Amino acid sequence: MTARAADRARYDRATAHLDAPVAIVDLEAFDANAADLLRRAGGKPVRVASKSVRCRALLERALAKDGFAGIMSFTLAESLWLARSGFDDVLLAYPSADRAGYAELTADPELASAVTVMIDDPAQLGLIDAARDGGREVVRVCLELDTSLRLLGGRVRVGARRSPLHSPAQVADLARAVARRPGFEVVGVMAYEGHVAGVGDAVAGRPLRSRAVRLMQAAARRELAERRAAVVRAVRAVVPGLEFVNGGGTGSVQHTAAEDAVTEVAAGSGLYVPRLFDNYTSFRGRPAALFAQPVVRRPGVGAVTVLGGGYPASGVAGADRLPVPYLPEGLRYDPQEGAGEVQTPLLGSPADDLLIGDKVWFRHAKAGELCERFDALHLVEGDRVTATVPTYRGEGRTFL
Repeated sequence: MTARAADRARYDRATAHLDAPVAIVDLEAFDANAADLLRRAGGKPVRVASKSVRCRALLERALAKDGFAGIMSFTLAESLWLARSGFDDVLLAYPSADRAGYAELTADPELASAVTVMIDDPAQLGLIDAARDGGREVVRVCLELDTSLRLLGGRVRVGARRSPLHSPAQVADLARAVARRPGFEVVGVMAYEGHVAGVGDAVAGRPLRSRAVRLMQAAARRELAERRAAVVRAVRAVVPGLEFVNGGGTGSVQHTAAEDAVTEVAAGSGLYVPRLFDNYTSFRGRPAALFAQPVVRRPGVGAVTVLGGGYPASGVAGADRLPVPYLPEGLRYDPQEGAGEVQTPLLGSPADDLLIGDKVWFRHAKAGELCERFDALHLVEGDRVTATVPTYRGEGRTFL
């Protein structure tokens, strides 16, 4: 029996009492992935990216491990909810226009001490001040650096369109603008190199593309390490008490952590290891989060149909954004139908051994987005479900 076949047998036994659709997290794999992230971080703290987990119980499980520290959140409403739930170090990774949230933040000293907000434009300070509604608490601010690699005099850009702040002078100028404005304090700098941390460099069947990605990423790492160090020096000249410099992501943890200027790294997808994180030379994780759909039809030889399953992930539309049939091994989509809203045909010889009601296990393309489809995660240890915990959705929280 292969390792994957053994996992399928365990998951089927563990969830025999549960009707599909159902989502699980294999805690042995989750913990092994967490240990690997810490190993790659080389002693620097790992901040957990909540958008890739979206389950308070599993955020708590990660943060209970020595080496994980703090949360990187994705909306202000989520940040305030987490802070009120007892998480005392929440870094909002994206600028917000949530005026009601800012009014709440600036009126509550406990929230203001627990939550750090992201800015990359002085106009965002004006929005926060206009939203204060009498709140006088000092707002903790993190400045975001654009990490994109610019070539040919800026005519070619590699990397996400995030912050407009690219040079050390631009970031330092914003730090000075914050320092001059009452009610704000710069405490951190963040630089997320998504073109390194979030792009696989070993795509099956694409050797030339994979080599090109590796060459690009090597060049991007060198350029960013030098520029990030210069940015931090420039900001520290304005803010000597800077608390943290955050960088990286699951695919770049060890490279980012090796930079002297970086004080902490961020990661989240590496805990669940969705299918988009299979194509890396820098690490090998264990799939920890899966979902199962039930077989509801047997339309012919070498074919079964499961309920639902059309859960595409965000990003540029393509086959890599679809869930992948994982267990039993050897199933594939019907190219004329793909993953369906209500039903999904699957082809392959393993279909002939599946009965009505059997489970087919899938892996989602992106980590936390799976939790927007399920209100609970069943936590599996060995061949038993040992706990069932709510996702954000299960707690009535759908922040985006």
